[in-house]
Amino acid sequence: MEEPPYLIHTNRELGLMLAGRKPLAHFSEGEGFWPDCVLRYFRMFDRHVVAGHILRVDRFRPNIWPDIKVERWHHVFFAMPGEEHRIEAMWELTNSNGPWTDEHERREGLLYGYTPEQCDWWIAQRQRVREEGKQ
Repeated sequence: MEEPPYLIHTNRELGLMLAGRKPLAHFSEGEGFWPDCVLRYFRMFDRHVVAGHILRVDRFRPNIWPDIKVERWHHVFFAMPGEEHRIEAMWELTNSNGPWTDEHERREGLLYGYTPEQCDWWIAQRQRVREEGKQ
């Protein structure tokens, strides 16, 4: 995959949110399996949650994949004040039935705050990788 022509959020979520460039962050892991580095990252977020600058919502859902040995998935959402609707929309998206499609990918990108053009670029890259994998 090519390097994106824009700044992606991975490992930059908090800084981008505090700079007003990202309205939502979402993390998920099997309950009780968060790596220590992620828990430390959450503590950095939590300082801003306590101050009221960022909202945090934790949600859980049962594991539906028998080959993964966890009982529940733990989802952590962080949103900027006024952007709470993105949490519910992302929760619905991640719990939608059926295969993950390019339209799911686009909706996710828009919820994270990417522009339609950035979503188009990302989806084109995903399509290219899928096509190369078929050869």
